[in-house]
Amino acid sequence: MYHQSILKLLILIQALFHIFSKGGIPTLPPLVQSIGFSANNLVGEIPSSICNLSSLQTLLLYKNNLGGTIPKCFGNFSATLLYFSVHKNNVRGKIPENFAEGCSLKSFDVDDNQLEGSIPRSLAYCKDLELLDVGNNNFNDTFPNWLGNLDQLQVLILRSNRFYDHIDRYFPVGVPSFSRLRVIDISHNEFSGYLPKNFFEDLIAIREEYKKKVKPEYMIGSMNGRYSLGVYLTTKGLETRFQKLSTVWMVIDFSNNQFFGEIPKTVGELHSLIVLNLSHNSLTGSIPSALGELTQLESLDLSSNKLQGKIPEQLKNLIFLEVLNLSHNYLVGPIPGGKQFDTFPNDSYIGNSGLCGFRLSASCGNNGELKPTPTKDHFTGGFNWKRLC
Repeated sequence: MYHQSILKLLILIQALFHIFSKGGIPTLPPLVQSIGFSANNLVGEIPSSICNLSSLQTLLLYKNNLGGTIPKCFGNFSATLLYFSVHKNNVRGKIPENFAEGCSLKSFDVDDNQLEGSIPRSLAYCKDLELLDVGNNNFNDTFPNWLGNLDQLQVLILRSNRFYDHIDRYFPVGVPSFSRLRVIDISHNEFSGYLPKNFFEDLIAIREEYKKKVKPEYMIGSMNGRYSLGVYLTTKGLETRFQKLSTVWMVIDFSNNQFFGEIPKTVGELHSLIVLNLSHNSLTGSIPSALGELTQLESLDLSSNKLQGKIPEQLKNLIFLEVLNLSHNYLVGPIPGGKQFDTFPNDSYIGNSGLCGFRLSASCGNNGELKPTPTKDHFTGGFNWKRLC
């Protein structure tokens, strides 16, 4: 116990030293278990000698100026390593492909670097993986549906890369996957095709009815409270950093891709969903009334699509909804009144010339449709009626 305390103190002293002076990763004692050099102005590369630390469980190097590549030996010591983060650095190249059976990784975060290539299939050996964040890089790959076999995976972030292909073809009927997933962000990629109905049906953790917990629970083991996630998600229109993610925080972000077709009604069965963002795609059809069943929803963004028809009255059931964005579609008819709809600004509906109601300058006629606006007839001196649809 005394020996372990001395090692932890040594690491703390080294970390504090690097806060005030730029330098590379120092030589470390061979039995060290935890390294926390985050936000320390570190430069240089991750030394391959770090793979000799046979007892290392936590390696946090986020928010530095590290370059180079992830050492090829990295997968060799994943049997002991639990938490790895090199978030917000300048690491380039590919993720090593030598993760082996017995991998113990729980969290792997390489967000905001210059990594490229594919997601290594050997990560499938990391059966305890709970969080995978490869966002904001240059990965060029199809959807890694094989990750669905990882029973513990709860957070999957692929945002802002060059992932591509029709995503719906990767979820065949009768092959359950991603049952424990609570957060998925695949925004700002080149995915296309129909929204994957079978995928939504498999999200058992989000489909379950919300159950209020007396004591908050978190998705990732916290190493006695010393480990911070530092996960970035776009929620309610703003990018937010989460130190920890509560188990009640359920997010689906498919925005800024090339999806088409209708929104599956099965999305309305994701009863515990908090954030749903399908904006900036080419979705068609009407807004499913089944979305009114998402009673825990706090943010709904369907903007910049090709959605038609009326706004379902059932959306008034979303009493926790704080942010609504239906702008830039082809919606028509009256905006529902009452409850949360009395709080949303005009910006929630702009770009829908057929909408009318309380929040817009265009009023509704007796038939509930857009009231026609009189325009001057230059030939007769009278007025004609023209619709603004």
